[in-house]
Amino acid sequence: MNLIKYLQAQGIGSRRQCQWLVQNALIQINGGTQSNAKAEVRPETVQSLTVDGEEAVVIPLPYFYILLNKPAGYEVSHKPRDYPSVFTLLPDQVRAADIQAVGRLDADTTGVLLITNDGQFNHRMTSPKHKAAKLYRVTLKHVADETLCRSLKNGVLLHDDNETVRADHAALQDAHTLLLTISEGKYHQVKRMVAAAGNRVLSLHRLRFGEWDTQDLQEGEWRFIFPQQAA
Repeated sequence: MNLIKYLQAQGIGSRRQCQWLVQNALIQINGGTQSNAKAEVRPETVQSLTVDGEEAVVIPLPYFYILLNKPAGYEVSHKPRDYPSVFTLLPDQVRAADIQAVGRLDADTTGVLLITNDGQFNHRMTSPKHKAAKLYRVTLKHVADETLCRSLKNGVLLHDDNETVRADHAALQDAHTLLLTISEGKYHQVKRMVAAAGNRVLSLHRLRFGEWDTQDLQEGEWRFIFPQQAA
């Protein structure tokens, strides 16, 4: 693609803004100043991008995938009501793209959150048919024993949906900590399942979604990932 289209795809600005930056020699790619607006750019070869002396994020094209370690106190929404949007944790340049979270986490829920501009990938990861496993660490209000795990694995009735749902796996880490794996994504599913089994969720952390965890990320940190199933 030509340089101007590449810069627009990177979220640098409008066509006119990008042309102005190029005309004023304010764009560098891989350390070289770019002065030809019609120059061809191969996105896969770009290792660094500098705009007016500041290092910019190099966004993989055409689709990109982000793994974020969500902190508590952020809404997974572009139009939050009570808390800041989780998307504010990303650079403006990334937010300029048409990005969506892959599923949702409640404002008080922490852990693995995937974000992408690839609608097909989003659908695959959230469709029950594809059974993308999600592992949660659940802090329980009441002391629990194996009875809770058996109930969750055998199935509990979600009264609002009048539907029985089952955990893929359930095991106690200790009397107040449950490790729960599900492959569906119903509204408040973990909290509702635990309540239906006779306990209550005090806090919820998503440890893993599919093949991804956030062990290498502090709360609020993010990085690009390169899913095999997106190829």
